[in-house]
Amino acid sequence: MKKVVVGGTFDLLHKGHKELLKKASSLGKLKVGLSSDRMAKEFKGREVEEFEVRMNNIRYFLNEAEVEEINDPFGFAVEEDFDYIVVSSETRKRAEEINKKRSDEGRKEMDIVEIDFVLAEDGNPISSTRIRNGVIDKEGNLLQ
Repeated sequence: MKKVVVGGTFDLLHKGHKELLKKASSLGKLKVGLSSDRMAKEFKGREVEEFEVRMNNIRYFLNEAEVEEINDPFGFAVEEDFDYIVVSSETRKRAEEINKKRSDEGRKEMDIVEIDFVLAEDGNPISSTRIRNGVIDKEGNLLQ
């Protein structure tokens, strides 16, 4: 079975996150690198749900996925063997950096699978920020 990795904050688990996770899990055995609270706040520059909440939401949605806390953008994706890394256009550059690091360390590069953003009713991407700001709900329906 192929091994798949995906990483992120997964704050306010929404339709876009779910599509990414579904695609990743369809490719093989999935391991999710979930940003620690410190890393999430540092990278997002705003409050996010606590790690335990985010982890439980992912496990509830995809009970077969392994979820591990990461404290830097590379996490375990450099050291462990994976066949695929699943990303959005927003995170593709990071996957390329991870592959470069893997290559530099003599590891095989992962195939990068990029999925499209899931769009809200207004044609803009669904995002945790837009949900938190009360513009859309987790399914992408307009609230304003």
